[in-house]
Amino acid sequence: MVIPIGRSGWAIAAGYLGLVSVIPFVGILAIATGVLAISSIKKHPEKHGLGRAWFGIVMGALFTVLYIVCLVSLLVTMPTLSP
Repeated sequence: MVIPIGRSGWAIAAGYLGLVSVIPFVGILAIATGVLAISSIKKHPEKHGLGRAWFGIVMGALFTVLYIVCLVSLLVTMPTLSP
């Protein structure tokens, strides 16, 4: 039950990248591998791992949006550099 037999390799990667998507820019990789996993699972219906793929997409999107919001708020509140 623990060994990922019959799972899409992309889905496994998306799941783990979704877990560590709190690291900046890893969320984008989680989204990309999640999309590739869903595509792979649709081409090979005997493969499993759709939940892991969606987890990678959702967590990657959440943290990517969070980092964009933080970056924009930092840039807006940063004082201008004037001589």
